[in-house]
Amino acid sequence: MKHTRRTFAKTLSAVGLAVGTLSLSSLAHAADTIKVGILHSLSGTMAISETVLKDVALMTIDEINAKGGVMGKKLEPVVVDPASNWPLFAEKAKQLISQDKVAVMFGCWTSVSRKSVLPVVEELNGLLFYPVQYEGEELSKNVFYTGAAPNQQAIPAVEYLMSKEGGGAKRFVLLGTDYVYPRTTNKILRAFLKSKGVKDTDIDEKYTPFGHSDYQTIVADIKKFSAGGKTAVISTINGDSNVPFYKELGNQGLKATDVPVVAFSVGEEELRGVDTKPLVGHLAAWNYFMSLKNPANEAFKKQWAAYAKAKNLPGADKPLTNDPMEATYIGIHMWKQAVEKAKSTDTDKVIAAMGGQTFQAPGGFTSTMDAKNHHLHKPVFIGEVKADGQFNVVWKTPAPVKAKPWSPYIEGNDKKKDEPEKK
Repeated sequence: MKHTRRTFAKTLSAVGLAVGTLSLSSLAHAADTIKVGILHSLSGTMAISETVLKDVALMTIDEINAKGGVMGKKLEPVVVDPASNWPLFAEKAKQLISQDKVAVMFGCWTSVSRKSVLPVVEELNGLLFYPVQYEGEELSKNVFYTGAAPNQQAIPAVEYLMSKEGGGAKRFVLLGTDYVYPRTTNKILRAFLKSKGVKDTDIDEKYTPFGHSDYQTIVADIKKFSAGGKTAVISTINGDSNVPFYKELGNQGLKATDVPVVAFSVGEEELRGVDTKPLVGHLAAWNYFMSLKNPANEAFKKQWAAYAKAKNLPGADKPLTNDPMEATYIGIHMWKQAVEKAKSTDTDKVIAAMGGQTFQAPGGFTSTMDAKNHHLHKPVFIGEVKADGQFNVVWKTPAPVKAKPWSPYIEGNDKKKDEPEKK
């Protein structure tokens, strides 16, 4: 009996030692990586735009890991799918921060998804890098906006349409998906147009739900409205609805020479599934186009093509880059630089280190993170659709433009501070 007890005690001690060693080993392994959250819709109406942002984030993480990681630790991506379901974005963000213990999240496309995540990152003191153009009217200590504010996209695009060079439009159709980004952007644009002497009767504002697919009546209405004078369409349609909209423009023979469309959410990826020959000359306004010629962009495109082929991604036979991909790439690299400057992944220390970070962007400019308003200084490009689905740049700013998150065309914004409130 004593022998049995002694043997049992030794066995128990050995098991305890093994478990202890295993636990320490697991802890050590966990401490060897820095977890990074990827929060993009991989299904639903926004998957057409967001899936590629997940992929370019993983490519960038692989690139950083191949060069030694961050502070000697490998980045470990944690990918979730909020499935184009806006409340689910908040749940997934909470899971990433509280359960998965990620140091940072890169994600969201629509403003409604970002606004769903916003209270979560503020309450839990998380960190979100948001890579898509948006309506402004927001600043948060916990968010870095690497996409465009309205003065870095929407306003320059409409100024171009009104210019002689852009066709001299006098009437405007504001056509968008029915949620916060299009409605707020169009509120800003309506006030801007009014300040330029455009009458309310020369502005037609229309909205369709997410996933809308029948644009026959809307395109017919645009043709009818354009009979009243030189007309342009400003499109804030998001997601897979862009495909039927552009197909209907082609079906009804609405050419850019008749009524030019300038889009703020259509890039190379969205045009992949469309016959672009009837769309030649229609416009998009972004801060990056794949067609830009410079060494940084050639390297970025080559890297993406190799990654897409190696991972056998959909569309690898025709690899495309676009603006939100560039913004994702810039954001991840800037976060890495800030972590190394702060010598920590602590949220507050990284936020402090982010101000003034610079990065040689594929767009050919040096991107700078504004220390006060958490937005990038970005160039603006206006491109015409070409028959091959690429864009020919017809107008650009001479230098990066500083973001104005609070639009001067919304009443009361002159009293708002150009930096997040400290809570």
